Amino acid sequence: MSVESLIAFNLVLMAAIASPGAALLYFIKTCVASGRAAGFATGLGLGLAAAGWTLAALLGLESLFALFPWAYTLLKITGALYLIWIAVQTWRHARDPVGEIDRPKGRALLSGLLVNIGNPKSMLFAAAVILVVFPQGLNAMEITLIVANHLALEVVFYGLFAVLLSSAPARRGYLNAKPILDRIAATLLGALGLRLLVERT
Repeated sequence: MSVESLIAFNLVLMAAIASPGAALLYFIKTCVASGRAAGFATGLGLGLAAAGWTLAALLGLESLFALFPWAYTLLKITGALYLIWIAVQTWRHARDPVGEIDRPKGRALLSGLLVNIGNPKSMLFAAAVILVVFPQGLNAMEITLIVANHLALEVVFYGLFAVLLSSAPARRGYLNAKPILDRIAATLLGALGLRLLVERT
């Protein structure tokens, strides 16, 4: 494994983390509603799940899913239903005042973990990137380095973002746009969940 390969992986990963998808909007909502600590815990959960999918891709879990399609189907349906549940709750409470929601860090971490675990397509994305960027036959040390590097990037990104979003101007901006942002987040989460349910593969 070369340094160039790791740099290429990091560039693709940073673009993926920063893209305005359902996970990022869920993270933003948690930061503003529950504060910096809960936001960081949610980001850590998102990062752990994403790094876990990278590890799964490096270990060839997609091959296991090919051998046991029911395992993939079960994970996909469970994840899809969880994403749809979050989407419904977010949409229902879009116009509710935020206030300070005391969300325990453990619960925030679990929520972030479930949001990203709920999308096994993340593993397929990781597998595609890894096939293009890294050579075959990686040893245990190289796999550990790639996964640790992935987790570190996620933690740094969400940590910095949590600090930024806990500021008063960011909070005011979110509160002004809350109904719209919450419904965008709900739509993205719900669409992802429905897509997972209706897709055959």
